[in-house]
Amino acid sequence: MNYSTLKKGLAVSFVAVLGVTTLASAQDSTATSSSAKVFGGRAQYRTWTIGVNGGVMSPFLAIGGSNDFTNADVNLGYGISLKKQLGHAFGLEGNIFRGKVSGTNKDATGGSQFGYRDFETEIGYAADLRGVVNVATVDFLRRENSVNFFVTAGYGLIAYAPKNTTSAGVENDWKDKAGDDHDKTYVKEAYIPVGAGVKFKVSDRVAFNLGYTMHFIDSDNFDGVFAKGTTKDKFSYGYAGLEFSLGSKSKPDLNWVNPLALMYDELKDPSLRQEVEALKNRVSNVEKSVEDLKKDSDGDGVSDQFDKCPGTPAGTAVDGSGCPLPVSKSVTDTANVTGFETIQFEFNSSVLKTESYPTLDKLSSNLRENGGKVSVKGYASSEGTAAYNLKLSKDRANSVKTYLVNSGVSSSQVLTKGYGEANPIASNDTEEGRIQNRRVETSRN
Repeated sequence: MNYSTLKKGLAVSFVAVLGVTTLASAQDSTATSSSAKVFGGRAQYRTWTIGVNGGVMSPFLAIGGSNDFTNADVNLGYGISLKKQLGHAFGLEGNIFRGKVSGTNKDATGGSQFGYRDFETEIGYAADLRGVVNVATVDFLRRENSVNFFVTAGYGLIAYAPKNTTSAGVENDWKDKAGDDHDKTYVKEAYIPVGAGVKFKVSDRVAFNLGYTMHFIDSDNFDGVFAKGTTKDKFSYGYAGLEFSLGSKSKPDLNWVNPLALMYDELKDPSLRQEVEALKNRVSNVEKSVEDLKKDSDGDGVSDQFDKCPGTPAGTAVDGSGCPLPVSKSVTDTANVTGFETIQFEFNSSVLKTESYPTLDKLSSNLRENGGKVSVKGYASSEGTAAYNLKLSKDRANSVKTYLVNSGVSSSQVLTKGYGEANPIASNDTEEGRIQNRRVETSRN
């Protein structure tokens, strides 16, 4: 193939393809990454692409190295690819390509080297799997990427048939004579592809690639010459190609998504800010509700929400609903002497009522802080026998002592005694009077 003709053909094809894809992009609605989230997963993107490529093959590499021939011919190669993008910067790509690689020794002394004048190797097929790293996916200067640089490396299998001409003009052709029994069409060897390139975004669906790949073959017979047994043959492929994104057009292509731009969009998203503000308001409302629950305007120990008797005077003993406890005249006189109210009991019971706890807590605090002793006197109403009522009054006095001791008062500070039906503070002829007589009185010694 004439090298000048090849260049012209590639240039014309490139211009034509750019024109077609640009027109297609003008007619197609471009998907953006505005709906994508940083941690939304691959399902929100298009991740599959298929590509076609064509270019030139050479036995020489850009990085140099030894060769069995001094001059390279320019030959056409072509291939297809299928890629799965796994992340913003990495994907896996399968490649299949064909072509021809040839060279001569026309610049060598006498036009030959190692006993050969030229070679031509037909590549029946080469297939490999490569990792592709986009090294410019994260762009700190632009929101939308339109140019990506990439590097590749992988592993593959190549089937080829070399043909060469000796210095004496004898032609050797390995096609259909390969293998140990010389009955195979091609020689098959493993190879490692290593490459780099640049990708240009033509439209939302199409990208234009320029790449260069070096292929290191695991043998020294790619050109049919075993000139240096310890060396391995290699060849290069410089190509241009088109890559087409597959999948729903409503999704952005993961190849071109800038994760930094996505993160910025999420942070400045008005809906996100509204959610944050709404959350702040909800927290404020909860805090206010908690404060309302704790509010106790009259200081009686019962919050306003549950206080059925708001506005009770300071120091008034109240029950669990915030209402004042009933206090008789005798009780008041006792409170003035001892500083504490009497403790009331239910009929035939020595169990402390919950409404007596605040009175006992005050007494306990006074004893623990100031020391001294307290006399606890138990009484009963006149129902039942005198002996039974005496025992019941002692049990009531001991219930008070047990409560005080459990709250931290020393047992030696509490003196108890039961008086039974003696010393009533109200008439036992009425139920109201009997209720008042079922009591315990306390006095400081």
